[in-house]
Amino acid sequence: MIAGAVLLALVVALRGATANRYVRGRLWISFLLLTGYTVAAGLLASNRLPPSVAAQVRVAAALLLAVGVVNALVALAVNPWRVDRIPERFPRIVQDTIVIGLVGLAAMLFMPDKVVATTAVGAVVIGFALQDTLGNLFAGLAIQIEKPFRVGHWVTVGGKDGMVSEITWRATKIRTKAGNFVVVPNSVLSRDTITNYSEPTLDTRVEVEVGASYDTPPNDVKRAILAALEGEPLIAPAPAPEVLLVDFAASAITYRVRVWTTDFAADERVRDRIRSRIYYAFRRSGISIPYPVQVQIEGDQAPAADADATDATRTRSFDQVEILAGLTDDQRARLAGAARPLLFAAGETIVRQGDGGASMFVLVSGQASVRLAETEGEVARLREGAVFGEMSLLTGDARSATVVAEADCELLEIGAEAFRRVVLTDTAIVERIAAAVATRRAELEQHRATRAAVTAVADSPQTLVTRVRQFLGLP
Repeated sequence: MIAGAVLLALVVALRGATANRYVRGRLWISFLLLTGYTVAAGLLASNRLPPSVAAQVRVAAALLLAVGVVNALVALAVNPWRVDRIPERFPRIVQDTIVIGLVGLAAMLFMPDKVVATTAVGAVVIGFALQDTLGNLFAGLAIQIEKPFRVGHWVTVGGKDGMVSEITWRATKIRTKAGNFVVVPNSVLSRDTITNYSEPTLDTRVEVEVGASYDTPPNDVKRAILAALEGEPLIAPAPAPEVLLVDFAASAITYRVRVWTTDFAADERVRDRIRSRIYYAFRRSGISIPYPVQVQIEGDQAPAADADATDATRTRSFDQVEILAGLTDDQRARLAGAARPLLFAAGETIVRQGDGGASMFVLVSGQASVRLAETEGEVARLREGAVFGEMSLLTGDARSATVVAEADCELLEIGAEAFRRVVLTDTAIVERIAAAVATRRAELEQHRATRAAVTAVADSPQTLVTRVRQFLGLP
């Protein structure tokens, strides 16, 4: 009884000295077990129990003492006293196993033969009855100790992708991307291959394959894909994306696009963004994604009719362009026929401020935002019929602003050579266009000067005409 009272006082003192709530809980269990031991010791000291009952109480007292002391020692030895947490290497399941093992060892070494024999027979019976459960238990112990994954990690187990939600004695619970729980027995995990996407780093490579026509050189396809992926927020900037030619297939050359992301949960959205950007980039660059060879396309008249309708749409788009108002209908039609159609997805940059260029763009449909590097935010919104890049077309100047597609934008690009061929038929066009462009240029410079608090001077129409003639090689 004295020994029990001393142990109780010591447990109470240690419980009050620790700040770890888990240790306090384990010491409370030891307190209850040692209280039971003290009561049993008091009953034995009274000598009032029958011999057969006294023998049973003596065995129970020994077990209570062993479990109470071992439980307290393990809790105090492996857990921090001043920090309210559980060590990663000794989670609850591991600490419980250590307690059970030490108590079993004490039973075999210090307790009566009857207890040892009973324990051995019981262990054999339980072992046969609980083979699967014990297999899951020991596999769970190995997982907790080796730490192939932790709660919150993205893993693939048995062909299932998911986030680890809980690791128990029996099984590991994984929440899939569809929001479902998959419960995998620990014994299965111990035999299966586990892929951990969260360690050693969060970087995960995502791959997408796309086919392109044999008519387009591979280097052109690779450049178009890499340019399309530039600036995509879901793709990590490093390591840089890469494009590999992987197969000469039946109807297309197959390319594999490899990018990196830090969010494995977004891998399907990353693939969606890659495929969408590649589609728009291929449309702009004239790169076709071939139909399967089994598909037969017939009807030679339909493309001609479509081409006529396209030319009419282009001409109507040019009729709305203010700076081309001085051209005749025939001249606008010729210019429209020489224009190159482009398609940009929402969020893509059409031109960047400071980049070189020798072309002008007409916005056929969609909306675009004009931004200046020296200011923040949008300075103008372009809608159907708007035109931009005219200074680069006429003088070869670098782009004076950045234009970003706010919605999917269909554009017509007029190159300097096509414009030169039209202007050569009537050089007086230069003066009319130069006057309209000078007005637009002055408005842009005024906006820039207002925002930057500086004085900007735009070219006069006469100076601009001279520069246009020199750039286009006109007499």
